[in-house]
Amino acid sequence: MRQFSSLVKGISRTLDKIAGAFIVVVMLLVVSNVVLRGIFNHPIKGTYELVGLLTAVAVSMGLAYCALQKGHIAVGFVVEYFPKKIQLIIDILNHFAALCFWSFTTWFLIRYGHTMMQKGLVTATAEIPVYPFVYFISCGFLVLCLVLMIALKEDVTRISNESLIRLKRAEALSEESI
Repeated sequence: MRQFSSLVKGISRTLDKIAGAFIVVVMLLVVSNVVLRGIFNHPIKGTYELVGLLTAVAVSMGLAYCALQKGHIAVGFVVEYFPKKIQLIIDILNHFAALCFWSFTTWFLIRYGHTMMQKGLVTATAEIPVYPFVYFISCGFLVLCLVLMIALKEDVTRISNESLIRLKRAEALSEESI
């Protein structure tokens, strides 16, 4: 399991770097479009579409690494006052719900990308095929699902280990009292 976990972490880091590169490309594209429009009155065709598609891909590819770093917004100011076991149970429920949601999202995005490929859907201005971007987005969500699976497994392991420790302590106390 550790090999799988380190593999997923490595893929998440790589996707995060790719996401950063896409953001740089978006920035260069926007700046180039503004300069070409302002100076030569000749904008880059399809800039608006490319910026939207590349930004969507960048966000989806950065989600897994963000989840790995526990960088998502969490409502912890109430939960932090609960006992540790309750906090762990809430984490398990949150990870399970997120895993279910993102798994379904990934599955439907793959199906949607396949439909777009079959129909030959392209963007309106630059006529860029949309399905590769949908597939890239679904890849980002797939890696997010893998990160959530690892987090869920770690939480379940942690709660079962704590239960075993408590059980052993209780057995030790009962043997001492005899």
